[in-house]
Amino acid sequence: MRCLIIEDDSTLSDQLSKAMQDAGFVTDCAADGEEGEFLGATETYDVAVLDLGLPGMPGIEVLTSWRESGITMPVLILTARGEWADKVAGFRAGADDYAVKPFRLDEVVIRAQTLVRRAAGHAQTVISAGVLKLDSQLSVITREGSPLKLTAFETRILSYLIHHKNRVVSRSELAEHLYDANADRDFKSIEVVIGRLRKKVGEGVIETRRGEGYVLLDRNALKARTR
Repeated sequence: MRCLIIEDDSTLSDQLSKAMQDAGFVTDCAADGEEGEFLGATETYDVAVLDLGLPGMPGIEVLTSWRESGITMPVLILTARGEWADKVAGFRAGADDYAVKPFRLDEVVIRAQTLVRRAAGHAQTVISAGVLKLDSQLSVITREGSPLKLTAFETRILSYLIHHKNRVVSRSELAEHLYDANADRDFKSIEVVIGRLRKKVGEGVIETRRGEGYVLLDRNALKARTR
């Protein structure tokens, strides 16, 4: 999963970025509103953490610009304590949630994870996909109750496929959500990791659709739909 952090306090921005990375996100950071608005409009993110008091372009204007352009990514706004008018303005501009400064980093991470999960259509913290279960807050994936031994990159790929189970995910879409803006997007590495994941999750769980991409099948859910 990929997160955009727009915060002009460099210390807080670094702390947020590390906390999100520890939770399995890749992050891009912007220190002013104009750069943040540009990144959000031109790159693909699963969630944005947006401070409202930004130099260059206020956070409300950044959010308004995204929503007017049809950008629907979940947005968590950061507000100062007691600034109720800012919260109301943020929600009216299209924010999905907020955190009040000073906040615990864990709180922001959990709120961001919740927004990502709900945007993918999952109400529960634990997402089931056949024999697999993803604890979206702990970033732990189990197979038939036993935790899988996965690298950080494997966890990011499998988490994304579980969030979007039963839907074909192209290699381009995967790359957009796995790498930050400055990384080389290596499709070959994705293919190699998908091959390793197949051995770990079992045969028939991840299918390759030639010319389209990959799909993680929750066969139990698919059977239930056809009854």
